[in-house]
Amino acid sequence: MGSEQGMAWNFISRLSEYCEVFVITESEYKDNNLNAISSGLGIQNGRNEYGLTREQRDNIHFHFVDAGETEEASAKIRQKCWNQGTWSFYYYYAKWQRKALAVAEQIIQSQETANPGNGIDVMHQLNMAGFREPGMLYLINNQRKRQGKPVIPLVWGPMAGYGSIPFSFMLPGGVKFTLFYLVKNCLNELQLLLHPRVRTMIKSSDKLLGATPEMCHGIKKYYGKEVEHLNETGCADVADDTLYNIEAAPKADDGKFRILWVGRFMYTKQLELALQTIARLSELKDVEFHIVGKSFTDEGTEEMHKKAEELGISHQCIWHGQIPNTEVQALMRSSSIFFFTSIFEATSTVILEAIQNRLPIVCFDRCGFGPIVDESIGIKISCKSPSQAVKHFSDAIKHLYNNRDELTKMSSNCVSKQRQLAWTSKINRLVQIYKQLKAD
Repeated sequence: MGSEQGMAWNFISRLSEYCEVFVITESEYKDNNLNAISSGLGIQNGRNEYGLTREQRDNIHFHFVDAGETEEASAKIRQKCWNQGTWSFYYYYAKWQRKALAVAEQIIQSQETANPGNGIDVMHQLNMAGFREPGMLYLINNQRKRQGKPVIPLVWGPMAGYGSIPFSFMLPGGVKFTLFYLVKNCLNELQLLLHPRVRTMIKSSDKLLGATPEMCHGIKKYYGKEVEHLNETGCADVADDTLYNIEAAPKADDGKFRILWVGRFMYTKQLELALQTIARLSELKDVEFHIVGKSFTDEGTEEMHKKAEELGISHQCIWHGQIPNTEVQALMRSSSIFFFTSIFEATSTVILEAIQNRLPIVCFDRCGFGPIVDESIGIKISCKSPSQAVKHFSDAIKHLYNNRDELTKMSSNCVSKQRQLAWTSKINRLVQIYKQLKAD
């Protein structure tokens, strides 16, 4: 899975190779989580179908906390989470964090009772990645100080959410959208600087991890604390001599030049800008634009189809809708370019998936993916205005269309980039951080 679920699972499951992990999480994916640590089916090389060894399964302990007081209430709150931009979600999320704090206190107490002098070594506030809700784990150390007990090192991150959408990109979204993001940009600054629990969490954390350069810079600017840049997601690991599930560089053996776009049809993903870019490539032969995803509503999805018709590119667009991740991976392996037009998010799982599928990337130079995509694996452009972006994106795609050798080289370079961004490397660094904090 992608998003927060895939992020958290990869951290937890891979940390369990090195640590005993007590996980406090919401109950939406309870069955999935319990199946992963209880199943012994499909054992290969000592691992089950979820890739876990027996030792890893024994090292993961789930503690589930419902979002609401009833299952019906929990379902409504979860929907607020999925409807991105719903401010009321944070009210319920803070209430959930209060319940999670009580469970954390119970875990720490039970471990210290069962293992005197050898209890919980590190607390880690992992996700959700947004900094606006920092959790309440710092209250545990406040209490321990009052009781004369040693504090438990606290890690927060990788976090994201700080940064702003350029004003020139707000205006095309309409008055309501522009006002919304002007307010959000201001609140980003105010929340990072003034939110009492954000301030306390930043000051109380022994290690801060930022998923984006903007997040690292914001905390450094306001608090003077160093923040280590660690992307919130990673690539599948590459064996020394073989690629992960990849046999050859992406190519179309039928002469088609396939451009792939993946994401939710929401304004910050900028699908309309991608459609406008394709419309500027009319002189290029055999270009197909494959679009994976949909809007939050049927009306929103239909609106994008109409945009393609108005631009005269309907014959080039292949709309796949929301499809299983395995099918997305297959599309990546048969495409020529991954076209990523998002203007505001963290790193994005699909960027890492494109890399591990050896698919060169064209994107903006911003957020968590900006530092990842360099000239060895793609082309990135500055984010100044929509009209500038359409021109520069179309120029970049034309360049790669006319220079297939360069495109092939970028595809091959994805192998070393995948190794650099592999989960193993990320988790090894996190374990080093844990050990250092424990030693200090």
